[in-house]
Amino acid sequence: NRHMRKQDPGAAEQEFFTALVEADQEALDRLLTDDFVLIDVLTGSEVSKTALLEVFSRELRFEELNRIDFTARVYGSVAVITGQAEMSGSLNGRRFELNSRYMHVLVARGDRWYMVAAQGTQIVARSANGLTERNW
Repeated sequence: NRHMRKQDPGAAEQEFFTALVEADQEALDRLLTDDFVLIDVLTGSEVSKTALLEVFSRELRFEELNRIDFTARVYGSVAVITGQAEMSGSLNGRRFELNSRYMHVLVARGDRWYMVAAQGTQIVARSANGLTERNW
């Protein structure tokens, strides 16, 4: 049916965040396209779906991942979501906490949305003079 309502792209994104916190590799495998690419929030490196699933199996754990706000724009079968998230967890046993702005690109297939790309940028606190506290 052409008028059947697709799953909301924001709901698919929330499934992604939930799967990250729950370290649910099966859900991540289902939600991400085979050619999915992540631009890492800390290193800027490209991470494939296979590499992301491998990191989750051994090294990365999220304790919390809270979506603060988001805006979803839909262009036919493509959705672009921008938002802000706060997260904490551990990578290779080292604890992290960060706040980030992100962009996710999703594609509709059938009545579901799948993530094809994700990019995050860490928000660094700014001092009164506008310079980043991290660098000064």
